[in-house]
Amino acid sequence: MSAVDTSEKLTASAASRLRRTAWYQQERFTRLWAMVALGVLLALVTGEQGNTRDIFFSVKGTFTGGNLWVCLAITVGVWALREFAADAVKGVAAKAKSGVGGPVGAVQARFQADKRLRWGLIVLVLVLALTIPSGLARQWQTLLVDQIAIFALLAIGLNVVIGWAGLLDLGFFAFFAVGAYSTAYWTGHLPVQPPVVLNNFWVIPIAVVTCLLTGLLLGAPTLRLRGDYLAIVTLGFHEIIYLVAKNADGITGGPQGARLIPDFSVDFAGIKYEWSIKPLPYWYLLVFFIVLVIVLFSRLENSRVGRAWTAIREDEIAAAANGVDTVRFKLMAFAIGASTSGVAGVIFTSKYGYINPEVFPLLQSILILAYVIFGGMGSIPGVLAGAAVLVWLPEALKDYVDPADRYMYLGALLVIMMIYRPQGIWPSRRRQRELKMAEEGIGDADAMSEPAGGKF
Repeated sequence: MSAVDTSEKLTASAASRLRRTAWYQQERFTRLWAMVALGVLLALVTGEQGNTRDIFFSVKGTFTGGNLWVCLAITVGVWALREFAADAVKGVAAKAKSGVGGPVGAVQARFQADKRLRWGLIVLVLVLALTIPSGLARQWQTLLVDQIAIFALLAIGLNVVIGWAGLLDLGFFAFFAVGAYSTAYWTGHLPVQPPVVLNNFWVIPIAVVTCLLTGLLLGAPTLRLRGDYLAIVTLGFHEIIYLVAKNADGITGGPQGARLIPDFSVDFAGIKYEWSIKPLPYWYLLVFFIVLVIVLFSRLENSRVGRAWTAIREDEIAAAANGVDTVRFKLMAFAIGASTSGVAGVIFTSKYGYINPEVFPLLQSILILAYVIFGGMGSIPGVLAGAAVLVWLPEALKDYVDPADRYMYLGALLVIMMIYRPQGIWPSRRRQRELKMAEEGIGDADAMSEPAGGKF
């Protein structure tokens, strides 16, 4: 029997199995059941509050009121829009591309090929980032600095570890704590006094180096681990940092933390300026460091180091067999990814002037991971967009949703996103290709949801 005949028989067999699949087991309806379950969950968490006199009061109130049907209408509506309307939109787009001259395709091709167009867009975004915040209300300026910009820096660093090297890190926020306590130490506000008290600007390179070394300490004992095992170790690393900060009273100040940490200040060549509690000066400072980090990391992504990380993420065993020093490059991923936390920790601590262990809960590590995945793993514009959207959403819901329910809506958005667009808002081209191959059953290890290098 020839190879062609064998292939035709396998294809016919697969088609026969597909025809025998019940309608309710088809992928489209599997997504429908998931969206219905999500609607019921939304109704439960947004419905009536519990009652000590009747333990079923909340459940009865939820399933007998109109809130359940509103939630179901929203989730099922999203399903219907995605399953049916999206196909029509794709058809129109395909026709537009196949039209005379292919205008859509021509514009996309030119954007990819024309460096001037790309640089023009980058300059436009930078100008908007520097000008628009000055016209915003104080509340939104504070949000930009305290959360969006800080978490954008952290997300860029975690993207190196997860998006480029494929190493699952659930304790990344611990590096932020290291940067924050480095600031408190070198400005002389911990029980242990430094050899010399430094200006906050001089603390930044020291905090970066400290986070680099901490990343090496985390990476060294975890080199043989992958996937879930590595995630558990990094989770333990976060807890170790948190408990040391909380219990080492003679070093970190214990639960009281550090207070009265000074603001940034400049006194050079007759120029004197001191940052105050106003958010805009810190915003400009953060934009400068974000742009600097993006430029450096973009160069790194396209270098030999970036290609080595990609090889490790795709298949670590194959990368090692082809001469990639996986030990060295994994250590570099942990260290370089952690470096942005040093900058973020110094700026955050200087702005607030106060830190304690409760500022660094485990939930923040999970949120940073969500920002990277939601925005698009491996894509720097994606992780920036993910951090901005997911930080902005709970604040935008503040006037309309009970504070206890805000993160529930965030969770619902993440569920919908993972069902219908797992590659993220702005994915890297490689990630898009992997997921497309996975849908066709020919994806590599990462696309098929296995640890890099196969199962451990």
